[in-house]
Amino acid sequence: MFAAPSIQEALVELARAAKRAVAGWWGIVRLGAQLLEMALTPSTYSGEAWRNLAQHIVQDTTPMLAWFTVLTTLISLIVIRIVMVTAVSYGLTQYALEMVVRVLVLELIPLTAVLFAALRCTIPNAAEVAALRPHEGWETSVSAGREPLRREVLPRVVSGLFSALMLAAVSCTVTLVVAYLSVYGPVTSGLAAYTRTVGHVFNPAVSLILGLKIVFLGIAVALVPMAAVLDAAPTRRRATSAELRGLVRMFVVILLIEAASLVGNYY
Repeated sequence: MFAAPSIQEALVELARAAKRAVAGWWGIVRLGAQLLEMALTPSTYSGEAWRNLAQHIVQDTTPMLAWFTVLTTLISLIVIRIVMVTAVSYGLTQYALEMVVRVLVLELIPLTAVLFAALRCTIPNAAEVAALRPHEGWETSVSAGREPLRREVLPRVVSGLFSALMLAAVSCTVTLVVAYLSVYGPVTSGLAAYTRTVGHVFNPAVSLILGLKIVFLGIAVALVPMAAVLDAAPTRRRATSAELRGLVRMFVVILLIEAASLVGNYY
C-alpha cells in the first residue's frame, strides 16, 4: 500500500540528482567556453590585465617548481632502483629501461604533477574565488560585463593550467635524465642505446597521446574546481559543499582521461 509513494519519491529524488549532475557538468563546459573566449581576446594580454595574469602565473608556479623537481628526482631514483634490481633478478635486464620509461614518464609522473598542481594551486585558487563571491557587487558585475571573470577567474585558471603543464614537462625531463644516469652513469657511451630505447617507447602515437593527456589533465584540474564554486550559491556553507563536488568531478575526469590514455597506449 505504501510502496508506491516511496518509489515515486525515490524516482523524483533520482531525477533531481540527475538534473543537478547535468547542470554541474554543463556549468564546467559553459565556464570553459567563456574563459576560452576571454583568452582569445587581445585585451586580455595588455596593460593591467596582462600584469595580473603574469603575477598569478609566477606566484603559482615558482614556489613549488624547484622542490617538486627534487621530490620527483628522489621518487624516480627509488622506482628506478626497484625496477632495475627486480629486472636483474629475473633476467630481464634488457627490458628494464623501457619499463622505467613507461611506468614513470608515461603514467606516474604526469599524474603526480597535475595532482600536485591541483592541491597546491588550483584548489586554493578556487577557494579564493569562493571567498570573493559574497562581496557586494560580484554577481551584478558578472551579469553586466563579466569583469570579475576576466580579473579574478581567468588569471587563476590560466596559472593553474600553466603550473600543471610546467610541473609535468620539467619532471618528465628530469626523470629521463635520472633514468639515463642510473643505468649508464655520467658517460656518453650509452646515449645511442638510450635514445634508441626511448625512441622505441615514444613513437608518434604514444607521444601524441602523452601530450594530449597532460594538456587535458591540466585543463581538468584548473577548470573543474573553479566551475564548481562559481555554480554554487555565494555562501560559506554552499561554497564548501561546492568544493567537495568539484573534487569529485575532477577525479572523475582524471580517471576518464587516464583510462582513455591506457586504452590508446596499450590496445
